[in-house]
Order: sequence, then C-alpha cells, then structure tokens
Amino acid sequence: MRSRAMVTAALATLLIAGGCGRGGDQGGAAAEEVSAGKASGEVTVWAMGTEGEKLAEFAKGFTAENPDAKVSVTAVPWDAAHRKIASAIAARQTPDVSMIGTTMQGEFAKTGALEATPPDLFAKESFFPGAWDTTVVAGTPYGIPWYVETRGIYYRTDLAARAGFPDGPKTWDDLKAMAVALKAKAGAKWGINLQPSSKTGSWQSVLPFAWSNGASIEDYRFDTPQMIEALSYYQSFFTEKLAPASLPFGALEPAFVRGEIGMFISGPWHVGILKEQGGKDFAVAPMPVKQSSTSFIGGSNIAVFKDAKNRDAAWKFLAWLSRPEVQVKWYQAVNDLPAVQAAWNDPALAGDQILQVFGTQLKSAQAPPPYPTWEQVAAVFDTEVEKVCVAGADPAAALKTLQEQADSIGTGA
Repeated sequence: MRSRAMVTAALATLLIAGGCGRGGDQGGAAAEEVSAGKASGEVTVWAMGTEGEKLAEFAKGFTAENPDAKVSVTAVPWDAAHRKIASAIAARQTPDVSMIGTTMQGEFAKTGALEATPPDLFAKESFFPGAWDTTVVAGTPYGIPWYVETRGIYYRTDLAARAGFPDGPKTWDDLKAMAVALKAKAGAKWGINLQPSSKTGSWQSVLPFAWSNGASIEDYRFDTPQMIEALSYYQSFFTEKLAPASLPFGALEPAFVRGEIGMFISGPWHVGILKEQGGKDFAVAPMPVKQSSTSFIGGSNIAVFKDAKNRDAAWKFLAWLSRPEVQVKWYQAVNDLPAVQAAWNDPALAGDQILQVFGTQLKSAQAPPPYPTWEQVAAVFDTEVEKVCVAGADPAAALKTLQEQADSIGTGA
C-alpha cells in the first residue's frame, strides 16, 4: 500500500477536498494503488433509477477532462438491481462500477466481489460519518458514499402555531404533545402520519426512535429495553388515534396540504412533491430528542468490482464524482444530496433553510449495520412493526419474535 508521499501531482487533481489523507478503517483487506495520470479506456457503469437515466450525460464532464476515456452507463431498475448484480457476480460478468444500495452493501462485500477503497484517494472524514459507515464491512470500506438522504419532521407551520408549537417539536414529549394539540386545537384529523405497515419500510421510521433512545443494533440485538421503549412510544401514536393505521398510497401529500395531517416523517424529496401540490405553509424540524436527535441515513454507495476490466479508470471516475463541486452539480441536476460534507458549503445548498436542516441531521444520522443478511432481518422487522401498530400487539413480544428470527437468520458474517 503506497504512502501519501507517492501520490503524484497529476493524480492529486482527482482527489476530493481533504482526500489526500488516509481513509482509515481498512481492516485486513489491502487496497492497491491507482495509477497516476488521466483516465483512459471505457468505464462500464450500472446505475439505478433516476441516476441511471441521468448519469451518462452528466459523465461527459469527466470525459472532457479525460479525453481518452469513455463512460458507458446501463440503466437498471431498482427492483431488478439486486438480482442483476448477484447474477453478474456469480458469472464473473460484472461492470467496472455499480451503484450499491446501502442495505445491499454487506451482502455483496461478503462475496469478495467488491474492491477495497484506495485510502489515498478518499478520506473518510470528507464524507458524513453515517454514510461512510455504510461502506465499511468487517473493518474495510468498499466503494464510497455517492449521495445521501435522511429524514426530518415535516409540519404545517400555520397549524403548528395554533397548536402552540410554532417552531415544531424538539423532544419526544413535544412530538406527542404537538400531535395531540394539532388535533385538539388546530383542527387536523391526524396529528402525525407514521409508517405502520410491512409494505412501507416502517423499520426506517422506527429505528431513529430506537437510536434516539440509546439503542444499538450493531450486534443484532433487538429485544433491548431501549428498543422496547422506543417501539412502545411509536405504537402509542396509533393506540391514541393520533396517526392513521392505514393510508392509501398517494393520499399523504394532499391530506397534508389540506391540513388533515399535521406532521409526517420524510426526506428532502418531499419538498418538491408538496410544492407541486400547492403546499406552502410547511417547515422541517430535526428528529426529536430523547437521548439524541438521530435519523436514518439512506442514499446509495458506488463501488468498483474486483473483476473490473478498467479498474484504475473506474476509481478515477469515482474520485471525480466525489469532488465537492461535482457533488453540487449532481445535486443541481438530480436533487441527490451530496455525501461529501464540503459540498454543503456551496450557496446552492447553504442558502436553503430546509436543506440545512437535513444537512445538520446528516451529521448524526445512522444506518443499520452492513450485515449480508440485513434485508432478510428487515423484512421480519417490518412484519412485527405492523403487528404492533395495526393489530395492537405487545412491543416486547414483537421484538422477542424479531430477535428469535434474527438469531435464526444470523448475521452472515
């Protein structure tokens, strides 16, 4: 593994701000050096969703700086991504680069198909801590965080003022009291909307309350007192009729705009959706504090495969994508939030009050551990949350069942 002194000036132009330091967390896997100089040859990339539709055009900025390189992007639907990547790994027919969903990271890293991240190209301190942690499996980072998202509390400012919470909720007690007051004083039908169902990824809403209460699932422990208390608190919004036990798809936004729902938890993408539907009187507050204000961090990583045919150019492409100014341009093109913290100093993000709430929240946001079996465990988690929120099951009993199933599934380590 090369030292910092061996990074040449030509290669330094590819590094992200602060990226000349060592990335750390390398564990036992050695990351090979990347050749100096401009990229050349074809870099094949798989990208999902909107990113898959937009990346080919965006990558022309990279090829303008590297005239001998070509970036070929294959758009892959998210619902086919896991199967397609797994099949490619098995057949050793992977592209050079692919987006990797954060909850898939552990599984694909465990196969040995991903390359360890070159520490001289990327400094983990440049990224939001929770985002970097999603790339680390058994002490070694594989790939980098490309873009991120996190969640906050959307609330109707006009109704919140009538309810006596003009600045939104600050604590768990505030959140409950505000939900009550939004119904009793401000005329909302529901104080808050929370995800109750196994069909909606409810674990992503429950875990922030657990983390806020001091819970940790790094060792796959779900039946702890902190987790039970958090799930009981979450359930109380349903048992006290402050949150609907079911809401048809697409009904949330118009109900919020009409003032029928006073609050909901979501990410930055909802700003545009609400504005499109005529929403004006709303703001976003950080997740409420118990021991901490902690939210869920999502988004996507992007990684290089060990079977990459153009490995050096692939890493240079990732280094380019990680430049703060490129991250800002990508945000402006696609609305994906930058994973590189320095990008948030740009006026395009720094001048937006709502975005800054999410930017602050990202500093403490967490993700589930990158175990290969997380998606299987998450499916059980969702099922048990639905029993608690919709059927009124005992939270302690539900988490005991989750624990038994998680023990049976194992971590895959």
